Amino acid sequence: MADQKAILKAGGKEIELPILSGTEGQDVIDVRTLGQHGYFTYDPGFMATGSCESAITYIDGAAGVLLHRGFPIEELARDADYLEVCHMLLHGDAPSKEEYEEFKSTITRHTMVHEQINMFFHGFRNDAHPMAMLCGTVGGMSSFYHSDLDVSNDEERKRSAHRLIAKMPTLVAMCYKYNIGQPFVYPRNDLSYAANFLNMMFSVPAEEFEISPAVERAMDRIFTLHADHEQNASTSTVRLAGSSGANPYACIAAGVASLWGPAHGGANEACLNMLEEIGTVDRIPEFIARAKDKADPFRLMGFGHRVYKNHDPRATVMRESCHEVLSELNVKDPLLEVAMELEKIALSDPYFAEKKLFPNVDFYSGIVLKAIGIPTNMFTCIFALSRTVGWISHWHEMMSDPKQKIGRPRQLYTGHNQRKYTPLK
Repeated sequence: MADQKAILKAGGKEIELPILSGTEGQDVIDVRTLGQHGYFTYDPGFMATGSCESAITYIDGAAGVLLHRGFPIEELARDADYLEVCHMLLHGDAPSKEEYEEFKSTITRHTMVHEQINMFFHGFRNDAHPMAMLCGTVGGMSSFYHSDLDVSNDEERKRSAHRLIAKMPTLVAMCYKYNIGQPFVYPRNDLSYAANFLNMMFSVPAEEFEISPAVERAMDRIFTLHADHEQNASTSTVRLAGSSGANPYACIAAGVASLWGPAHGGANEACLNMLEEIGTVDRIPEFIARAKDKADPFRLMGFGHRVYKNHDPRATVMRESCHEVLSELNVKDPLLEVAMELEKIALSDPYFAEKKLFPNVDFYSGIVLKAIGIPTNMFTCIFALSRTVGWISHWHEMMSDPKQKIGRPRQLYTGHNQRKYTPLK
């Protein structure tokens, strides 16, 4: 609603701009009419720009709040499973038991990928980065579903969303199996979403594979806690790609590419790399001292958060699963010992409390993934798997909006003025 006006004084005139209020969060100044007066706003990184209107996710970083469709993430991670959260993000509300069962059945029936997609993988080198393979195969799926690519059709958009949510675990597991030279494992309809993914990752034809309930719960929580995070770089990329009318598979492939950047999706991988740099428990005091030294470029990865200035609401729940997994698996790994000692020091050192450098969700999820045997180069793929529902929900919301337009950011031009070209001859 535009109850108030902002007055901009520019070029000797006053320009009235509406102030819009949402249900939560800061008000925004509607600058859409500025171009008519000869001005545009300048905001590198869009740090102070509302790019869209959305009813999916709300974040209050100062208060440590993350809501999906109004529900706190802590409650969802403890009391709902990932497919319930998927239904909620995609369809707007928590499902009834009947809606949940129908949605779960739909996703389960779509987990297999076309057999010819197997051939896509054989075009990659066996040491290709898993994210490179994921980018290519997600985009390539559009070549198999010609009948469901009308982005103006609500039902076709939903079917595409269901396919992507269902098939992403299969593709991610195929990336891993191809890397290590093992045969692809077909999905199983008798397993949960998380258990099915773990089975496709770790089972082999030669023997039975048993899935630990603690690991299954932790994997489901990792999916849930990374399902959506408002208008971040990859989600904004999906929206911008979708604004041109591109098909959903191309848009999600664009999101995967954006997530691949180390400043975005590589946080838990960076955390593991830091633990490897520390190496042993006895070296922790040295690195703690370096982290406190402003002149030292070393930073503790997995502590604090760019968005959450107080605490990461996802970290508390992930911490529970992390300790549960480590206790059940009883993994003897020096890096995990370093991680647990680092956590203990960070939670008791006044410096960390003062700076609000508490362990975040990436710290704990990285430890869990390491403990269950997932290599670090697969971490971002699992992030992409989890975030697919968020991406496709935002894409579907945008495509359902009759006011949506193709994205066209402006620029502050600093190049040459017009000049004459002198021919080479």
